[in-house]
Amino acid sequence: MSEPAAIWGDALIAAALAAIDPAASVLLRAAAGPVREQWLDLLRDLTPPSTAIRKLPPSISEDRLLGGLDLAATLQAGRPVLQRGLLAEADGGVLIAVMAERTAPSTTAHLCAALDTGAISIERDGLSLRAPARFGLIALDEGIGDERVSPALADRLACHLDLSTVARADLGESLFKSSDIAAAHALLPRVRLPDEAIEALTTTSLALGIDSLRAPLLACRIARIATALDGAIDVVEAHIACAARLVLAPRATRLPATEDDAETSEAPEPETDSAENEQDDRSHDGPLEDRVLEAAQAAIPADLLKRLQDERAMRTRASSAGRQGHAQKAPKRGRPIGARRGEWRAGARLNVLETLRTAAPWQPLRRRAQRAGKSGRLIVHKDDIRITRFKQRSGTTTIFVVDASGSSALQRLAEVKGAVELLLAECYIRRDEVALIAFRGKDAELLLPPTRSLTRAKRSLAGLPGGGGTPLSAAIFAATELALAVKAKGQAPTIVLMTDGRANVARDGGGRSEAEAEALVAAKQLALTGIPVVLVDSSPRPQDKAAQLAGAMHARYVALPHADATRLSQAVMAQAGR
Repeated sequence: MSEPAAIWGDALIAAALAAIDPAASVLLRAAAGPVREQWLDLLRDLTPPSTAIRKLPPSISEDRLLGGLDLAATLQAGRPVLQRGLLAEADGGVLIAVMAERTAPSTTAHLCAALDTGAISIERDGLSLRAPARFGLIALDEGIGDERVSPALADRLACHLDLSTVARADLGESLFKSSDIAAAHALLPRVRLPDEAIEALTTTSLALGIDSLRAPLLACRIARIATALDGAIDVVEAHIACAARLVLAPRATRLPATEDDAETSEAPEPETDSAENEQDDRSHDGPLEDRVLEAAQAAIPADLLKRLQDERAMRTRASSAGRQGHAQKAPKRGRPIGARRGEWRAGARLNVLETLRTAAPWQPLRRRAQRAGKSGRLIVHKDDIRITRFKQRSGTTTIFVVDASGSSALQRLAEVKGAVELLLAECYIRRDEVALIAFRGKDAELLLPPTRSLTRAKRSLAGLPGGGGTPLSAAIFAATELALAVKAKGQAPTIVLMTDGRANVARDGGGRSEAEAEALVAAKQLALTGIPVVLVDSSPRPQDKAAQLAGAMHARYVALPHADATRLSQAVMAQAGR
């Protein structure tokens, strides 16, 4: 049997197990297409008609998810009326989480709590509600690359399936019918799991490097459901191996260690009598946990180690690849992140629904306290006002400050040009901008205002002359002024200062000693702004003056006497991602 066909066979078994018992939740990684739709259709066909199947969108609100005050019914009845949320409505049924990799962290937390306790509890709007929420969860993972479902949620889902390698030609017919599901559901309470099966699954989980204790517990549950699906009440090796393939193998973080060294180091056992030899012949296949481990190992992807290394590398690059701007609060623009109590004044946006929701429970008391002769449908007080909060991402601007003096400039222009080109190539994705300041002679000059234009950057660098003095303080003051202007526009600036730190021209024309003192003052003033800075020591050998300057401005010091454009770009991205 080909590997895609074997994967589809396990997917069919997982669908049947989920139809028997909602506890057999499934994490299905597959793009939208005929393969995933056929699996979902099979799940719907096998699920009993009395079991409700609901969809969970990734952008669901907390009120709809958990429940709360029914505003329309409350206003009509004149008293607080509660409405149940989606989790309570799905009690005894199945939830299908669409685009689960994009589910909000708050939604993930509520899902995990409901899966752990089988109930939801809310205390809000002056009301208290606790409702059962025992449901099965089918998480559809449509992520690309390292985009994955939250590890906390994935840990609570029993069967992990990856149908990304399964084509439409690999699909086969299901061997299960609705009558098989009904019979297995009735037989499941009678199935008992022996101690040796529990020991085998626990040992296999440990050998595969699985740290979570939920994995062997879920594997034991799957083994019992697979036994009921087989029409039996005694769990045998085939059922345990099925649980190992569906639950443990996808969670493996390492390949099981070989026992060749252990076998060679063991001393030969003394000879036994013929009866014991016959017993050894009957158990030549080894203990049960070894056979279960072999079954799980056969289901582990052949490129497990490479995939784990790639995932770690992706996470490392993502953590040091820079920010897509800072998350900042905005009064009118951006993504809504809820409502807060506040005053309705200029620049604030009134949240009408939350305001009415807050005022509704107090209407009976307020009407009784209202003086005669005054009537109104709704009495809203100042404390009921709710203002919508927004959050938006600001763009990132990288300001290159290049030493073009005679001491160090000429040998660094090629690296700066390559780094700017690399940064601009990522601007189309991260919406970053790049600016260029060069200093030489007696002053610093803004050669390139913040831009995403690669052509303008190349033209500015190509026309940059070299030679003259090093007005370092003027460069730092110019970079600080530009960075503050960028920050005032709502963007996140990052300064990259490329110099050897040997200042010799002050802003008033003074000599080396005055220039160095003035550069330290400018560096300390830059540190007070809190703007991230990278100081690249461009001298052939690292200099103490450059390191002292970096310490004064609280900058990241990078000594790159033989830097190339790629290394410089990585250093800038690492500082921007802090």
